[in-house]
Amino acid sequence: MRSLCFFIIALCSVWACGRQQSGQRGVAYTEPVDPYPVADSVWLDVPYGLHGMFVSPDVHFPRSAPPLENQVFGNWQAKAWRGERIHTQALIWSAAQLADVRLRVTDLSGDGDSRINAEQIQANFVRYVITDDLDTLKSGCGIPSGLDTFLVADVIDHVTNLTVDAKTARPVWLQVDVPADAAPGRYEGTLHITAEGQEAIALPYTIEVLPHVLPPAAEWDFHLDLWQNPFSVARYYDLEPWSAQHLEAMRPYMQLLADAGQKAITVSMIHDPWNGQTYDVYQSMIKWVRKKDGTWAYDYTNFDKWVTYMMDFGINKFINCYSMIPWNQRFYYYDEALGKDTLLVASPESADYRNHWQPMLTDFARHLKARGWWELTTIAMDERPMEDMLEAIAVIKEADPDFRVSLAGAFHPELADLLLDYCIASGEQMDEATIRHRREQGYTTTFYTCCAEPRPNTFTQSPYAEATWLPWHALHKGYDGYLRWAYNCWNENPLEDSRYGTWAAGDAWLVYPGARSSIRFERLREGIQDVEKVRLIRSKLQQEKNGKALSSLEDAIAFFELSTLDTVPAAEAVNRAKAILNSF
Repeated sequence: MRSLCFFIIALCSVWACGRQQSGQRGVAYTEPVDPYPVADSVWLDVPYGLHGMFVSPDVHFPRSAPPLENQVFGNWQAKAWRGERIHTQALIWSAAQLADVRLRVTDLSGDGDSRINAEQIQANFVRYVITDDLDTLKSGCGIPSGLDTFLVADVIDHVTNLTVDAKTARPVWLQVDVPADAAPGRYEGTLHITAEGQEAIALPYTIEVLPHVLPPAAEWDFHLDLWQNPFSVARYYDLEPWSAQHLEAMRPYMQLLADAGQKAITVSMIHDPWNGQTYDVYQSMIKWVRKKDGTWAYDYTNFDKWVTYMMDFGINKFINCYSMIPWNQRFYYYDEALGKDTLLVASPESADYRNHWQPMLTDFARHLKARGWWELTTIAMDERPMEDMLEAIAVIKEADPDFRVSLAGAFHPELADLLLDYCIASGEQMDEATIRHRREQGYTTTFYTCCAEPRPNTFTQSPYAEATWLPWHALHKGYDGYLRWAYNCWNENPLEDSRYGTWAAGDAWLVYPGARSSIRFERLREGIQDVEKVRLIRSKLQQEKNGKALSSLEDAIAFFELSTLDTVPAAEAVNRAKAILNSF
């Protein structure tokens, strides 16, 4: 089976192909039934045939209803830097079934011979998934059973044609990657929508390419840290972990991540550091063996393979190794004397804990230095109490005082000088002086969201613009970037249902099988681009001593405070700030 899957991958790429326990996972799949469709009466005044118009990328459109008249427009107009990716949303709808619906884009034609080739433009159908309704809850953690569900458009699919069922709408995601060498000026293009037996629709759009150049993602300063789960990919495609087929299957996912400016490699240095909170348990990338004579041996084969593999994508700022303080305080290893896997239960203040970790850390330090990865590696923990952190850090520093440490969790001033990489929850407050002091030392300071924050967040039911809002918030608070605990921790059927466990739907992944991106992921990437643009424009305005323009920009940034979301939607704040940013 695995050899067959590898053969399929080689022929048509994992981009749209894969294996399921029975049948194929890939190009086509069936969307879930809408649990609460809009009444058919909303279609009474919709004329027969194919309809399509541009709509706001900030709006969730239900599958079972046509758009309102004030939600559609016939011509999209945008501004973009050279090297920037921009996008918008269109909508197709029909009272009758449409067969063989297809999308086609033209080249963008500019002044004279200026042109942006159609290869730089993508138009994709957006698919619906099941999400949950958090309106009545104050947290996305501990979601109760029986919560109402609905459908939301999120999956950006790769299929070239689709059937649009009667009395349904279908979003389209239009994306333009402006080449870095594009000539500044005005460009015009068209999105064509066709369906069998229907009159084609042509949607014109215009992009004003500004003179500024956005560097490639590998050069972005913004510290993006989305935790990867290679074991989800192995399970989903029925592949042996760390086989050549597994590494090939992961390639398009990790390329998507690298193209968004990812900085850190997620390593599970022990088995199950998060107490089975994911559908696919994180396995240890390092094999721990207690030999018959009581000494220890460590096999770094998979660790080396994973780190080398991720570095090939240019993801090479940190190698974050989780975790010396697992949530269940269990440490698994193979015992030669017993001839089986076993475990130790130990807390950080205990002698057993120290005796278990000291040999490993000493050997790990040796291995990292030999591989040239010493200065990149951190021993990483998340959401652990300060007392446990101090105990663990003492053990780490005893093994080698130059070991680096990271934490995603609450802010404790006592830890500020001890952590190379410190990520605090969005509701926490780290004072400006501490952030500035850490930056002067070359430390990285970021923030994260998880299930605890109903907004802003990247749940499937979150307003799309909140994903873009988050990097602007990092900019406003002086953080270096943003962390999210799960890039691809899929459930059993992620293409249909974005719920998992007791967390808000979408909490566990941002991309989908088949290396399908999502509106949430693209909107997050958009916000990161914005922050990079601000960094460059700030420098330019400061050099020009343009205080008035700089003040206008800083006023827009200052608006990205958590409390403002109580009265001003994320989309309004984002669009206002982007308009100012693109005016320079």
